Amino acid sequence: MQQDLICSDPKVMMGKPTVRDTRITVELILEKLAAGETVEQIVSEHPRLTEEAVRAALAFASEVLRADTSSIRCATPRGEPYRR
Repeated sequence: MQQDLICSDPKVMMGKPTVRDTRITVELILEKLAAGETVEQIVSEHPRLTEEAVRAALAFASEVLRADTSSIRCATPRGEPYRR
């Protein structure tokens, strides 16, 4: 089950969410995907990772963002807040 693959332990990586039984953070996986790496590349660079674990990291990030959107603000190209 995907939610069992992501955990947070204050003694591991300063409590950042990681793939269970590794020190690979969700943050690292997202950064690599954002930089254009494929899931296959990430898995080959980190033998303890699986494609399922990468999908679990994405699902975790999605859940976190769904729960906390209060810090996201849109702005115009000039940096001014949008007026609604």
